[in-house]
Amino acid sequence: MLQTVIFLAAAVLSVPLAKRLGFGSVLGYLVAGVLIGPHAFALVGDTSDELHFAEFGVALMLFLIGLELQPRKLWAMRGSIFGTGGAQVLLTTAAVGAIAISLFGFDWRSATAVGLILALSSTAIVLQSLSEKNLLKTEGGRNAFSVLLFQDIAVIPILALLPLLATADVNPAAPGQLQGWGYAAAVLLSIGGLVLAGRYLLTPLLRLVVGSRTRELFTACSLLIVLSAAAIMTWLNLSPALGTFIAGVVLAESEFRHELEADIQPFKGLLLGLFFLAVGANLDLALVMQKPLLLLGLLGLLVAVKFAVLFALARMRGMAKGEDWLFAVSLAQAGEFGFVLLAYASQNRVLTSDVSSLLIALIALSMALTPLLLLTYERLIQPRFFTGPQHPDLTDSAPQDDGTPVIIIGYGRYGQIAGRLLNACGFGTTLLEHNAEQLELVRRYGIKAYYGDASREDLLHAAGAENAKIVILTLSDQAASLEIVSRIQKHFPHLTILARARNRMHQYALMEAGVQYIYRETVDSALDIGAGALELLGLSKHQAKRSARKFKQHDQRMLESLFPYWRDESQHIAQTRIYREQLLQALREDRRDPDLHLDHHWKDFDRKKPGKQTVTPGL
Repeated sequence: MLQTVIFLAAAVLSVPLAKRLGFGSVLGYLVAGVLIGPHAFALVGDTSDELHFAEFGVALMLFLIGLELQPRKLWAMRGSIFGTGGAQVLLTTAAVGAIAISLFGFDWRSATAVGLILALSSTAIVLQSLSEKNLLKTEGGRNAFSVLLFQDIAVIPILALLPLLATADVNPAAPGQLQGWGYAAAVLLSIGGLVLAGRYLLTPLLRLVVGSRTRELFTACSLLIVLSAAAIMTWLNLSPALGTFIAGVVLAESEFRHELEADIQPFKGLLLGLFFLAVGANLDLALVMQKPLLLLGLLGLLVAVKFAVLFALARMRGMAKGEDWLFAVSLAQAGEFGFVLLAYASQNRVLTSDVSSLLIALIALSMALTPLLLLTYERLIQPRFFTGPQHPDLTDSAPQDDGTPVIIIGYGRYGQIAGRLLNACGFGTTLLEHNAEQLELVRRYGIKAYYGDASREDLLHAAGAENAKIVILTLSDQAASLEIVSRIQKHFPHLTILARARNRMHQYALMEAGVQYIYRETVDSALDIGAGALELLGLSKHQAKRSARKFKQHDQRMLESLFPYWRDESQHIAQTRIYREQLLQALREDRRDPDLHLDHHWKDFDRKKPGKQTVTPGL
């Protein structure tokens, strides 16, 4: 309990200070971890267990990234993932391995193992840092993500290869442990099973859970999905992040995508913070103090080699100046999977314990250096070398929200009409609906809507509220709509709200809340019915439409004038009676207008042929 309190206190105190100084949260976590760790003030003991547990934060992060990458987007990125990513791993492994042989006298097996381990970069630190600095959607950020994704996939063959590089006999496999082709078949079957389960089991399961109307059960189900995918990969001695990423991609087209993201996000943030704290705490300062020159030299050499390889690949891909620097700087470190691979290499006697300890310190130092390198890029390199577009390019398939300008909250009979009109005119919409039955109904018609409670800030964020322009609020529930209005105005003040009002009292409440664009749900259809009745009673089309239009204009003026009295029932009733008499008098006077009976335009309108364009004054 005390250790948990210390971890939380370190995060709460260090991260705001680090962000205020412009260093970002990652560096704040790392420095705080070093200070509370056993090698500094020793406020916490050995944090190996915490580090192992917190690695699940990386798996959660990959799940959220997978949710943003629909299969078609992932397929569109195949060139940068397997081309650039594969080239980076192979070239970096070759370069580091050659240095290990020539300068440090390693044999080729150990040198290859070291090259493979150091070729990987830190998914957690890079993505978190790029996201905080709004650089993830740039050209350099997108390509960095592609390389990181390939590296996570590459952990599978690296784990399979490390035992083959052993310099001594290793213990035979435990009874029942899969080997060779059996192991490969288990990996393929597990990945295939994840894909099939996600496509045919998970979405029906989520619909069943939503039908129970138990909020915490959906959160529990979200965690169950992620934990199960990670457990399968762990059982196979593979990266749990790969399993969660696959689960995320499979669910990327589910109507529950935004709600899943909103539920998982807090757990991801907490566990990633714990992971960075544990990395800092595990940095062996004693070893750093014993061999400072060696470690600093190795750190500089590692960053220089990885930067050179990455920068060359960026130039070959034709990245804009400045973007190539971002791509190279962000990935020029070793990664958290290096800790896992080093432990596995030691178990299989690929590397000695002394070499492993030195590499652990090197990896931790390189990870801690990354936020500083990105800060240097942001302050010095970007202003000088950047020649690409000034705004992030959103045309590629980088992880991002739908990028739609309109969010429609409530996709019932009212919201459907507005959404269909916007879509027909070429404007994209993100649809949020909290009623599971309604969601199932529109899904059967092929309409893509997402489940979620729009009163939650995290769900609005997941739905793209930061980048949207308009929110159309169609809920008839007055309390729910006012709560959502309050949440939007507080957290997303740039959004323009267009709200449906169920009745006059609902409209008054929305006006009091500061909403400018309010539409009562029955006004237009009721006026259309009234105008139709007037025609049947002998008025011409022009007379009926004009009376309806006059009524609507007067009614709107009356509603605005009565707004100060809406909470005083007696005053409101008295003023309403006065305005009702005024309306009756206005319509009587309008009926006496001599031009009202000149209906030749309306007769033309009635006789117009199909396809003929006519101009109808007064409409």
